[in-house]
Amino acid sequence: MRILYVHERFGALAGAEANVHITATELGGRGHTLGILHGPGTSKNAAAWEKTFPTRFALGPGDNSAVVRGALSEFRPDAVYVHKTADMSVVETLVAGGVPLVHMVHDHDIYCMRSYKYNVFTRRICTRPATSYCVFPCLACVVKNAGGRFPLRWVSYAAKKREIEITRRFDRMVVVTHYMKEELLRNGFDARRIEIHAPVPRMGDPNLRSSFSGRNLIIYAGQIIRGKGVDVLLESLALLDTPFECVILGDGNHKSYCEQLSRKLGLENRVIFKGFVPQEELKAYYRECSVVALSSVWPEPIATIGLEVMRYALPVVAFDAGGIKDWLLDGHNGFLVPWMDRRQYAARLKQVLTDKPLARRLGENGLKLVSEQYDFDQYIGDLETMFARVIAERGTAGK
Repeated sequence: MRILYVHERFGALAGAEANVHITATELGGRGHTLGILHGPGTSKNAAAWEKTFPTRFALGPGDNSAVVRGALSEFRPDAVYVHKTADMSVVETLVAGGVPLVHMVHDHDIYCMRSYKYNVFTRRICTRPATSYCVFPCLACVVKNAGGRFPLRWVSYAAKKREIEITRRFDRMVVVTHYMKEELLRNGFDARRIEIHAPVPRMGDPNLRSSFSGRNLIIYAGQIIRGKGVDVLLESLALLDTPFECVILGDGNHKSYCEQLSRKLGLENRVIFKGFVPQEELKAYYRECSVVALSSVWPEPIATIGLEVMRYALPVVAFDAGGIKDWLLDGHNGFLVPWMDRRQYAARLKQVLTDKPLARRLGENGLKLVSEQYDFDQYIGDLETMFARVIAERGTAGK
């Protein structure tokens, strides 16, 4: 198959970019021909991306219709695999191009004007479809203007509704959890065109297991932004009445606030902010870790860090937010805590820290679950099958 990827970036950056690169690399290794329509480069891991995508078409500012038509004419894809793009000139031209279209839904961008289904003022998770309520009283039409001259910018409700309408015409919408499927259904997408394909991390080190030592080490690994709830984690830790040490790995614009809050709560001797740590160095922390704390209070599409740490037989404690419940089964491979319930979160952490046999059992259950249900080769094979099916359906419809 000839598959044309579409993404707003070129190079490593975050989870979406990781999924673009790893799936394309594997599909290329299986003999498929790949190209990419892409936005600005990230300057990270560019050489690897260039190797994976030998045919590249750069998108620029303004109307990219001509670029898209040129890419379709030159590359002649059997299918187009759209990841993240806010450029509607790209999406509309692809839809008009008559090529089978698949869209990977990484987050809430398509149907949420704020893009994260979470009220920045109340911190409550939104359960509504995109309607005029988004304009008032939600005020989701006013969002942060990252990198702009003004701190805020206006998002058009009419343009968002048009985006939803156009995207509904894709042959397939690929989501990562049942929660994300429900969000698409809530916004009028056809259930027959939605498939769940959870992004699967590669197998971890099969020989690495935690010592579950008396150090009682809690690990948080991820961005430190408000939606990730690190401040709520700290408030939960302040209620924990058993000895522990917590290492917070990651950076973000909420880090300074959380460091100040940690000191205010009297946690400075038990909570350490280590900043960003490369993937390989995480193993050193996993060897001593007793539990991984996932504190997101925004509706995570899936939270792949949970799948990653289960590869190392580590239990997870998380708030019930978004798609986390797809893989975190309460009492089986960790604990799923009611949203923002700090006291219960602290109680579950204490339960894991003080009962080492329980911690080991939860961790082994998690390893078994991720090994059986989130197999990497099966994931890539399922994507291949989906593309072949979509191409065949288009061919049959045209006869």
